[in-house]
Amino acid sequence: MSDSTLREILETNRTIAVVGWSPNPSRASHHVAAFMKARGYRVIPVNPGHAGTEALGETVVPDLASLPCEVDMVDIFRRSEDVPPVVEQAVKLTGLKTVWMQLGIRNAEARALAEAHGLRVVENRCPAIDIPRLIG
Repeated sequence: MSDSTLREILETNRTIAVVGWSPNPSRASHHVAAFMKARGYRVIPVNPGHAGTEALGETVVPDLASLPCEVDMVDIFRRSEDVPPVVEQAVKLTGLKTVWMQLGIRNAEARALAEAHGLRVVENRCPAIDIPRLIG
């Protein structure tokens, strides 16, 4: 994916559901979500084990079906083999534009499903790396 496309995604996708968010500050999902929140994005943590708790100014939800609002992007912190069920939920969301899979995460089946529903797909990238690099 070109840098100009990544920049456009990061500039226009402002509400993000982070699937696999962790309350543990040593986990990448925690760090990346906090970074995006600090950069002005609305970040909604998704983690069934912590549903109902507060984080990043939001209530943690158990799954994508429980989101309190439309999101532009679903940012996935799950093993590659666990991504298809997440994308199956994601394609049902109204207003979704992008499925983002974090560093080391790729799944051809999930990519094909998302693209078949008209979504942009980013694999094996991290917004906490690309935002400073592309936006400043």
